[in-house]
Amino acid sequence: MAYQDSGVTEAGAISSGGSKSDRDKGEILATMRTRLTMAIAAYSDSREDELDDLRFRAASPDNQWQWPADVLATRGSVQGQTINARPCLTINKLPQHVLQVTNDQRQNRPSGKVIPADDKADIEVAEIFNGIVRHIEYISDADVAYDTACDNQVTFGEGYFRILTGYCDENSFDQDLRIGRIRDSFSVYMDPTIQDPCGSDAEWCFICSELTKEEYERQFPDSATLSSLQYGVGDGALNAWINQDTVRIAEYFYKEHKIKTLNQYHSNIAAMAGSPEAKQAEMMGLKPIKTREVDVCTVKWCKTNGFELLEEREWPGKYIPVIRVVGNEFEINGRMYVSGLVRNAKDAQRMYNYWVSQEAEMLALAPKAPFIGYGGQFEGYENQWKTANINNWPYLEVNPDVTDGQGGPLPLPARSQPPMASSGLLQAKAGASDDIKASTGQYDSSLGATSNERSGKAILAREKQSDTGTYHYVDNLARAIRYSTRQLVDLIPKIYDTQRIARIIGIDGETDQATIDPMQPMPVKKIQNEQGIVIKKIYNPGVGKYDVAVTTGPSYMTKRQESLDAMSLLLQGNPNLWAVAGDLFIKNMDWPGAQEMSQRFAKTIDPKLLSDADDPALQAAQQQMEAMGKEMDQMHMMLQNVSKSMEAQDLQVKQFDSQVKAYDAETKRISAVQAGMSEEQIQDIAMGVVAAAMESQSMMSQMPEMRQESMPMEMMQPEQQMMPPQEGTPQ
Repeated sequence: MAYQDSGVTEAGAISSGGSKSDRDKGEILATMRTRLTMAIAAYSDSREDELDDLRFRAASPDNQWQWPADVLATRGSVQGQTINARPCLTINKLPQHVLQVTNDQRQNRPSGKVIPADDKADIEVAEIFNGIVRHIEYISDADVAYDTACDNQVTFGEGYFRILTGYCDENSFDQDLRIGRIRDSFSVYMDPTIQDPCGSDAEWCFICSELTKEEYERQFPDSATLSSLQYGVGDGALNAWINQDTVRIAEYFYKEHKIKTLNQYHSNIAAMAGSPEAKQAEMMGLKPIKTREVDVCTVKWCKTNGFELLEEREWPGKYIPVIRVVGNEFEINGRMYVSGLVRNAKDAQRMYNYWVSQEAEMLALAPKAPFIGYGGQFEGYENQWKTANINNWPYLEVNPDVTDGQGGPLPLPARSQPPMASSGLLQAKAGASDDIKASTGQYDSSLGATSNERSGKAILAREKQSDTGTYHYVDNLARAIRYSTRQLVDLIPKIYDTQRIARIIGIDGETDQATIDPMQPMPVKKIQNEQGIVIKKIYNPGVGKYDVAVTTGPSYMTKRQESLDAMSLLLQGNPNLWAVAGDLFIKNMDWPGAQEMSQRFAKTIDPKLLSDADDPALQAAQQQMEAMGKEMDQMHMMLQNVSKSMEAQDLQVKQFDSQVKAYDAETKRISAVQAGMSEEQIQDIAMGVVAAAMESQSMMSQMPEMRQESMPMEMMQPEQQMMPPQEGTPQ
């Protein structure tokens, strides 16, 4: 009772004005209650039909939800007697048609792809975004949320899923994003004035739920266990089957708008008036060139019981994190109506049930076919013939009554023609079955029935015709996933707001890690070693703008199996391809050891075929090899020059050696004839020798300097002989 009294006191304080804080909360709660009442009124007409669609799809022979109540009243028992009861059979064909659409969506899941949207964005950061989004979908089992929304969308026309935030664990301040499932679409009340089918322009949204009193008191021990929130169609049936009190609460998202002034300075710098950036620009002496008023929107979240705010905080994103998946949408006289696949097939399904029941009734009421024979034939065997329709007698006997006048036995007894169903009844039942197919846009070929098509191309063309009739459901789901991915791109830089290691998942399912640093000014920072090889990359997802595209197609495993089949055909036709792409063929196999075998097989392939021109390490190695090749070419040229120089020096040495030998021979000749010559003749000869010596000395000074260690010994001797005066030379 203490909780209830505090709740009443709170409600009284709000109604009487209270403090400023109470008045502010009172205005929020008053607006909230008004909006919820408006949403319930706006959705009530459509959701009556939606709830009936859901019940009709879930019908079975046990609940008879496909039979109208007034019809059941006329065909059931009368005053407790079942004598006049008529069969009410339920042969529900609609789940097959619904699953035909939803299971096709499971086989061809839409997926968002992040792409750069301005010159500051980077393609590598976009891939990091894609990896983080896939990781978020993996850890939150997003496929369950997508499948539930799609099933509701196809069945009765609208489904929802949401985006949540939460701490990684109880010992961390790091947060992660999650994609949450909303099983009950009737618990969501989105702004009915939206124009976007996914609800991106919604100003507010409610997600209602019920808690048991014990759970409510555990979560909100200081709040009153009472609620003033209204119930809508198909919503809030928890207290109908729980044998204790429940408390109705709601999560309330709403946008808060503020008008601010945007200033533009020189160098295309823009900042809000009063912001730190604007103050810094004013301190630098800059004055605004242009100004304009902008509507700054902030998303708020609170949890309320209608009387008080149980929790409240600001949502970090700029969108309300509730995503709508719509089927068929109509606006009639200012009211919004939605429908799914079941709506238009309901009458055809009712007619099919009626004709099946009528057929069973006619056959059941028709007498069993009797045996016809002549009198006296059954005498003595009456018990066997009376129970022939009940017991499985191994044989039946008759009396041979010879009365035909010619002495021959009469024919044996025989059954009369059994009762047959009316041909008109059978045609009506077949027509009702065809009407179900026509109303759902799915015909025999898409449902697995055989047809006249024989070639694969013709079969695919016929199946495509059926897929075209229901493609808008898959396309609307793709729009919703694109919108949710766009929200994740907006939220990731705000949630990953500290330097951390983020887990990413590739398109092939392989996991990796990426370093996130929201403080660095560039989108990608590359750290290189001494050889110029990139050893680490750091990313900032907050730099630049990114947009989202959506793709729809088979899952990676399906594509992998298709690629394996295609490669098998290629390798069978050209076995030489094993030497080029055999490792890829083995890699796509799923048996144990395939990956290890693929790695070993890759070692037998030419490395040139396996090279990756985009690998930074390989590029650095190639640059080093090219530099080494240039150095080797230079050394080779130097060796060639040295070889040519040595050859020229050898030639000069040989010429000098011949001159020295000639000079030595001349000296010896002069010594031999010196005794018989006069003093004047000797003096003339000496002058000629001195002149020749001076000429030889001049030629020696012009020879290139030679390394002593590379000079032959015989080259050293003539030079040494030139240094002192030669023996026999005139003094």
